[in-house]
Amino acid sequence: MSEPSPRFWPLFFELYESLPRQGPGNRECAGRALALCRELPAAPAVLDLGCGVGGQTLHLAGLLPDALITAVDHHAPSIERLRATLTARGLTGRIHPRVADMAAAGLPPASFDLVWSEGALYNLGIDRALRLCRGLLRRGGYLAFTDAVWRRDDPPAAIRASFESDYPAMGRIEDLLAAIARAGFTLEGHFTLPDEAWWEEFYTPMEARLEELRAIYRTDPEALTLLTQLAREPELHRACSDCYAYEFCVARWLG
Repeated sequence: MSEPSPRFWPLFFELYESLPRQGPGNRECAGRALALCRELPAAPAVLDLGCGVGGQTLHLAGLLPDALITAVDHHAPSIERLRATLTARGLTGRIHPRVADMAAAGLPPASFDLVWSEGALYNLGIDRALRLCRGLLRRGGYLAFTDAVWRRDDPPAAIRASFESDYPAMGRIEDLLAAIARAGFTLEGHFTLPDEAWWEEFYTPMEARLEELRAIYRTDPEALTLLTQLAREPELHRACSDCYAYEFCVARWLG
């Protein structure tokens, strides 16, 4: 694969950091996943791994009003935006953002009742990520995460190429559930994110922001070309969402 233009990542972050969240999901799906954590303590210690600007972190804070939440992301500007949001909403006492690599966040083992990660564990490879999360959980703790899965064995070449560049080990739902079992977790339940979870807080604001950026860079041919590349993601989803999905899985570490 060729290296992206030096301007790609600055434009990528200019787009993605402006969005309510950096991947599919919504409050309703978060609530459905939390309902599968049937024995979660009343005031749980929660870790949000790969929190981005904190869209789902804020959902967790609303759904778990007595939780103390640690939110981790390696991208410092995203954490700074989350800190500003927390200050504006008076949540600095309940949510503690930190800039760190998910794989080496410096967190004490067996210190969380719930590890939450929406669309981020794939960065480590699912088997490694599951082992990492297991080590951070107290006995009886829960892991709730989303990951991309194929729904068809014959997706169009453009879709397969798009996903395999970021998700080289992407499999079917059955493969994901097998990985959960292999890591020693007990599956509590799983469900497929509905299509509105892709659009409400992710692709719809993304397409609106793309139009704003096209206006800003209207005299910059290179930037416009890169924005067209970034616009391919929601366009492909609109055309081929039957080929893949995000699965929300909830598992428990019983020791």
